[in-house]
Amino acid sequence: MIKVKSFTSQLKIFHTRHELDELDKEVGDFIASQGVRKVISISDASTTGEKGETIGLIRVMTYEEPAAGSKEH
Repeated sequence: MIKVKSFTSQLKIFHTRHELDELDKEVGDFIASQGVRKVISISDASTTGEKGETIGLIRVMTYEEPAAGSKEH
């Protein structure tokens, strides 16, 4: 079964690199904990504030769910 999972992160000025590293870790931890073996796509979209500044990031991952009863899950 194909599934979609989204992750979000608020971005703060001068902290972006750290926040992106944390988001990468969250996605990696999800992949490992769920036994995901096939990632179909990952995409990022930014969210903006009233003045057009980037204030957050939404990462969406499409993946194939491991078969029920498989060793990966």
